[in-house]
Amino acid sequence: MPSIDYPFATTPEHGGVLEVAPGVYWVRMPLPFVLDHINLWLLRDGDGWTLVDTGIGGGEVMAHWEALFDSVMEGRPLKRVIVTHFHPDHVGLADWLTERFGAPLYMSQAEYLTASLARNDLGPGNRAELARFFARHGLDSEREAAFVARGNTYARGVRGLPGGYIRLQAGDRIGIDGREWLLRVCRGHAPEHLTLYCPELGVLISGDQVLPRISTNVSVWHFEPEANPLRQFMDSLESFRELPGETLVLPSHGRVFRGLHTRLDEYAAHHDERLEQVLAACGEPVSACGLLERLFPRQLDLHQLMFAMGEAIAHLNYLHAEGRLVRAAGGDGVYRFVRVE
Repeated sequence: MPSIDYPFATTPEHGGVLEVAPGVYWVRMPLPFVLDHINLWLLRDGDGWTLVDTGIGGGEVMAHWEALFDSVMEGRPLKRVIVTHFHPDHVGLADWLTERFGAPLYMSQAEYLTASLARNDLGPGNRAELARFFARHGLDSEREAAFVARGNTYARGVRGLPGGYIRLQAGDRIGIDGREWLLRVCRGHAPEHLTLYCPELGVLISGDQVLPRISTNVSVWHFEPEANPLRQFMDSLESFRELPGETLVLPSHGRVFRGLHTRLDEYAAHHDERLEQVLAACGEPVSACGLLERLFPRQLDLHQLMFAMGEAIAHLNYLHAEGRLVRAAGGDGVYRFVRVE
C-alpha cells in the first residue's frame, strides 16, 4: 500500500501562513483543547480573498487575523467566507469577519441552521439534554452533573452568526480567481459538511471529513438518538474514490498530505477494527459508557469524554441497525447492547 506523503517539511506557526498551491495559503490558528490547532485556507480571489473556515471565536485568534489583514492579505478584503460545517472551530468568527468586510457567509443549509440552534441553547447547544442522553447510555451521575455544569460551550466558541447566508449544495461550482471549485456534501461528522475540490490545481479542501492521522469523530447526539452517522460517514468517504490518488489534501487538522486513497483504506480498516472490538465486548450486555475503557484506554478530560461517548454510541447504533446487536433498557433505564449469536 502506498504511504501517506507530506510534501511540506514544516507547518505554519499559530497565526502563520504557508502557500501550498498557486494562490492557496495554509493558515494555522490555535485551539484551547488537546487538539491545539485548526487549519484554515485563504484563497486569492481577484482583488480580494476567499476564506474557508474562520477559527474559533476568541481574542487570541482575532489578534492573529488582525496581523494577517495587513501582512499576507496586503490590506485586500475578504470577498466571501465559506464555512465547511457548524463546529465552533470552523464557524466561530463568521459574524466578526463577515461584518468587518461586508462579506457574505456561504454554508450548507443544515450546517447554518444547526449552528443557529446550538448558539441559542437548542439542539447541540442543550447540554442538559446531552447529559441526560449520556446517562441513558450508562454515564454516572457525577459526570452527568459535570456536563450540565459546563453549560453551552458552543456559544462560548461561536461569537454569533450573520442573520443570513448563501446556501451551498452538493454539485455547486464556485469560481475563485478564475479557477473552478466543486462542492461535495458529506455526512456523518456533521449534517451537511462541505468539501471543495479544484481539478485544475488537484487540491481538495477536506475539512474534518478526511484527516491525515487522527480519526474523524463520528458521534450520535441527544437531538438525533437513533441516527446511524457511521454508515453515513463511511458512505461519504467512498465518494472520494473518484478523485485522483495524487490529490493534495488540505485537512482541518494535521498536515497537508498526498495519499488520499491510502487514507480512505486506513479509515475503513480503523472502523472495521473498532466494530470488531465492540462486538467482542458485547458477549454480555454492556452500555456505551461500559465500552469506554476498551475503546479509549487513556485518561479522558470532559471534552474528550463527550466525543468518546458519542463515538461509542455511533458504533453501537451501527451494529444495532445491522442486526448484529440487540438493545434493551434495564430496570435502571440504561441502554445495554448484546451480541446476536
